[in-house]
Amino acid sequence: MHKGAPSSSFGKAKQLRSNMTKAEVMLWSRLKNNGCTGLKFRRQHPLHLFIVDFYCHKIALVIEIDGEYHNSEEQKALDKERTELLNFQDIHVIRFTNNEVYDNLNKVIESIEVKVDALLQL
Repeated sequence: MHKGAPSSSFGKAKQLRSNMTKAEVMLWSRLKNNGCTGLKFRRQHPLHLFIVDFYCHKIALVIEIDGEYHNSEEQKALDKERTELLNFQDIHVIRFTNNEVYDNLNKVIESIEVKVDALLQL
């Protein structure tokens, strides 16, 4: 179990890896194999009570890609709570929308690289 993730999360994570969204696939193509950042990221990774879209253990960074589902006020509140819980565990979270990935993947990558560089300086 990683960072307290229940064992049941691992089967769900495997299923999610097999059914990634288009935006997740686009970003994964740039992150995998120590891609744009030179760091290892895992996709659909169990972490505490959650399964996060992308996670880099070395710098404790989560990258979340939010689709339309995340636009409701209820989901925004849940996402905020989830981020706060992860931050409390010294895990950093950055979020992008599907549209940001679709419309300007290079800008998303630049934002990730800036965050990675900042975390490597800590």
